[in-house]
Amino acid sequence: MILRLETQRILKAQEVPSDAELRQWTEAALGERVDKAELVIRIVDEAESQTLNREYRGVDRPTNVLSFPSELPTEVESDLLGDLVISAPVVQREANEQDKPLQAHWAHMVIHGVLHLIGFEHETDRQAHEMETLERSLLEGLGFPDPY
Repeated sequence: MILRLETQRILKAQEVPSDAELRQWTEAALGERVDKAELVIRIVDEAESQTLNREYRGVDRPTNVLSFPSELPTEVESDLLGDLVISAPVVQREANEQDKPLQAHWAHMVIHGVLHLIGFEHETDRQAHEMETLERSLLEGLGFPDPY
């Protein structure tokens, strides 16, 4: 698989994963599901997360990860999957509150977001079961515990 990954760090958080870790987790989520992929992972503060969550989801609070799939016309050939926006402070807080290892929670958020970019959803019980089963398997393969 060929992956073009751009990382944008909007804040200077100490506990933010390295580019190599973000790439490893992205590649795990993509697996053999795509041959080529291009995406951006943007790591932000709570204010930017809240603004985007309010504008695009109608929820006026920060969230852990937002996925913005590419919306190119079907006749445009592109490997662009879209963008992930991850709030470092929210991920840190959730890991603490849920007593999860921070790196494991980061890996889960990246994998969860990338799966959304390639079409996975969790709107129905069946979809949620399929997505959560895949997330568990991918995280286990990376040496992380069950996130659920």
